[in-house]
Amino acid sequence: IMVVSSAIIFINIFEIYGSISDTIRLSFFQVSSIMTTTGFSTADFNLWPGLSKAILVFLMIVGACAGSTGGGLKVSRLIILFKTIKRELKKMLHPRSVSSLNFEGKRLEENTTNSVGVYFTIYFVCVMSAFLFISFEPFGLESNLTAVLACFNNIGPGLGVVGPMGSYADYTAFSKVVLSFAMLFGRLEIYPLLIALTPSSWKKN
Repeated sequence: IMVVSSAIIFINIFEIYGSISDTIRLSFFQVSSIMTTTGFSTADFNLWPGLSKAILVFLMIVGACAGSTGGGLKVSRLIILFKTIKRELKKMLHPRSVSSLNFEGKRLEENTTNSVGVYFTIYFVCVMSAFLFISFEPFGLESNLTAVLACFNNIGPGLGVVGPMGSYADYTAFSKVVLSFAMLFGRLEIYPLLIALTPSSWKKN
C-alpha cells in the first residue's frame, strides 16, 4: 500500500517540484506519516492535485498495521473485510459451496469476521455523526470531513483549514468537544468508550 501510494503521488506531483529526489522524498514521507498516523508534514499537501489528496484521505482511513500504536481502521481489518465480501459474492454465484476465510495462514472464526463487519458499521456511524455535528461550521465539506477523519484516525492534519499549514483554532468550542470525543473513540477503537458511556455498564452486579 505504501509503495503503490507513494508511486502514484510521485507521478502526480512531479510537475510541481520538478526534482526526482525531492518528489520521492516528499511523496514517500507524507504517505509514511499519514499511514503511521504520526502527523508530520514536510510539504503543504493542500496544494497537491486532487488525486494525491484523495489517496492521503484514503490512507487516513486505512491507518497502520494491527497491533501497532497507529490509528485508523488497520490494514488487517480491511483485508478481512475484502475477503468476507469476496466470499459472500462467491456464495451468491455458488449457493451450495462451502468456503472458509484464512488470514496469515490461519482459519478465521465466523465471530471474528462478524466483529470486523460490526466494527466497520460502528466506525461509519461514528464518523458520519461527528461530521454532521460539525457541519454547521463555515469551512466547507473538505475541511469538516477531513477534520473528523484526521481526529478519529489520530492523524493530525487534514485538508482545507485544518491542513498541514492550518489548525483547528477557528472551530467553535462545541466542534472542538466533538472532535475531541472523535479522537478518544478512534484512539480507544470505539468499544471501550461505548461501554463506558453505556448506563447498564455502571450498575453493580
